[in-house]
Amino acid sequence: MFRGAVQLCASRGHLVRGLSTLRGGSTLDWAGKVSEIKKKMQSILPGGAWNPLYDTSHLPPEQSDVVIVGGGVLGLSVAYWLKRLEKQRGAIRVLVVERDPTYSQASTGLSVGGIHQQFSLPENVQLSLFSVDFLRNINDYLAVVNGPPLDLQFNPSGYLFLASEEGAAIMENNVKVQRQEGAKVCLMSPEQLQNKFPWINTEGVALASYGLEGEGWFDPRCLLQGLWRKVQAMGVHFCHGEVTRFVSSSNHMETMSGEEVTLRRIREVHVKMDHSVEYQPVECAIVINAAGAWSGRIAELAGIGRGLPGTLQGTKLPVEPRKRYVYLWHCPQGPGLESPLVADTSGAYFRRDGLGNNYLGGCSPTEEEEPDPGNLEVDHDFFQNKVWPRLAQRIPAFKSLKVQSAWAGYYDYNTFDQNGVVGPHPLVVNMYFATGFSGHGLQQAPAVGRAVAEMVLEGHFQTINLSPFLFSRFYLGEKVQEHNIF
Repeated sequence: MFRGAVQLCASRGHLVRGLSTLRGGSTLDWAGKVSEIKKKMQSILPGGAWNPLYDTSHLPPEQSDVVIVGGGVLGLSVAYWLKRLEKQRGAIRVLVVERDPTYSQASTGLSVGGIHQQFSLPENVQLSLFSVDFLRNINDYLAVVNGPPLDLQFNPSGYLFLASEEGAAIMENNVKVQRQEGAKVCLMSPEQLQNKFPWINTEGVALASYGLEGEGWFDPRCLLQGLWRKVQAMGVHFCHGEVTRFVSSSNHMETMSGEEVTLRRIREVHVKMDHSVEYQPVECAIVINAAGAWSGRIAELAGIGRGLPGTLQGTKLPVEPRKRYVYLWHCPQGPGLESPLVADTSGAYFRRDGLGNNYLGGCSPTEEEEPDPGNLEVDHDFFQNKVWPRLAQRIPAFKSLKVQSAWAGYYDYNTFDQNGVVGPHPLVVNMYFATGFSGHGLQQAPAVGRAVAEMVLEGHFQTINLSPFLFSRFYLGEKVQEHNIF
């Protein structure tokens, strides 16, 4: 019923059109006016350089073309590509708002840092192929003048997925998709698996898929720091604060079926400053929701989902925080340097960590076992009761492992189909999404950032067509299910 309206809204005008919504012209005009005011005050006040009595350096600017909510790798990637693809240097003013300046709870820094192309959907394969090329050539993209080169410590040891008899046919189909998209993946029988990795117990394994190129793990903090350093050099503004309110204008339209819907455009973003009761209103043309596990709350603040159930206006962004544990252990007789990241049939996974027979891994809980996401405390019993038995069954050497430490982090979990949400909202016409990747957002961030920037600047995807990941699928009930999430 709303399909025509949804498609119409998704393909509407982009940032160039949106800039005219700012009061008093573009932010470039505004910057010029501020400069003139400063010069006048300098000529009036004694004492030389203009020095305001109240320091406002911690406040965000009063106007910005684009406000990005969330300063993790996805938000910073969007900022990077907006600046890189802008037609004229300095044409777009970008503000990134991050509420956690230490990144202590950011999914990026708490990730295991893996990247692979062994997905079931062509779009996910394409995203990870683009991203691994970005990571391989990281200094071509993120180098800054007089800055040291980035070292992601990329370890290209590959991913090894194991399938039971029940999952073998699905794995074969997945590998066909991966190869069609250009991924280098091979299938292995239990005998071949045993020959290559003799430390694996192949009982219950009917088939395995092994990434031959462009897979492994890297230092996620280095990518985060590299993006942060680069976008700062490109002129992106940062603010440590929390978005608490959106001020919007609205108008009504009638769908082809005669039903009325309300279109809203965000005019102001209110940013509450860290450790303060004050807030700063920021006029803007575009808002990017890259708030990760908390992006569902940001969407609610913008009025998304506040409507009758079953309607487009009543369709929520189905992204919520899910807590995941990562355990680090030592095992003197464990798999050697040739060990890939192994994803078992049971859902448990592990990879090496460094050169000293240390390993890290975990296992996603069932729906019934989902822990309280209200804190990042670690459940050590979960390892003893759920993770360790599965690891020891698959890797006999792990029967003698010793846990050294553990931590927890958040997935921005899409409860609808565990896939990303990319592009504009059909009714809040200037809010764009880069969220909901349910555990694979880090590895796909370079490609997703470019896709969102293309949609903002050009009005459509160019490099990779991510139309299946648009918000409208939640209303239409069109799941884009990804099977290789763990």
